[in-house]
Amino acid sequence: MALTVEVQQASEADEIPPPSRFQRWATAALEGRRTDAELVIRVVDEPESRQLNHHYRGKASATNVLSFPFDAPPGVPSDHIGDLVICAAVVQREAGEQDKAPEAHWAHMTVHGVLHLLGYDHMTDDQADEMEALERDILAGLSYPDPYAIVNAQ
Repeated sequence: MALTVEVQQASEADEIPPPSRFQRWATAALEGRRTDAELVIRVVDEPESRQLNHHYRGKASATNVLSFPFDAPPGVPSDHIGDLVICAAVVQREAGEQDKAPEAHWAHMTVHGVLHLLGYDHMTDDQADEMEALERDILAGLSYPDPYAIVNAQ
């Protein structure tokens, strides 16, 4: 697999995983689904996440991950599948609130976002079941626990 991941760090937060981790997580999400891919992962602080979430989704708060799929115009070859925007503060806060290891939650948000870039969604129960099963399998393959076990146990 030829995967190019550009990681843009636009956050002042501490403890952001290194680019090699994002590469590993994105590769796992793409395995068996895409042979060649390019994507950008931008790690941001809450003001940028809030602004993008408001502009593109009409929501007035920062969010953990935003996915911006890319479809090349007809006749233009491109392996670029899109961009992810991950808010460091939200991911770190959620990890604490959900009693998850921060690295596992970063991995989950990256895998979740990449699956969105590939066209997976969770708007219906069936879509959510399919996407969550993929996330569980991918993260288990990376030796991370089920990201939904704690949430569903409450």
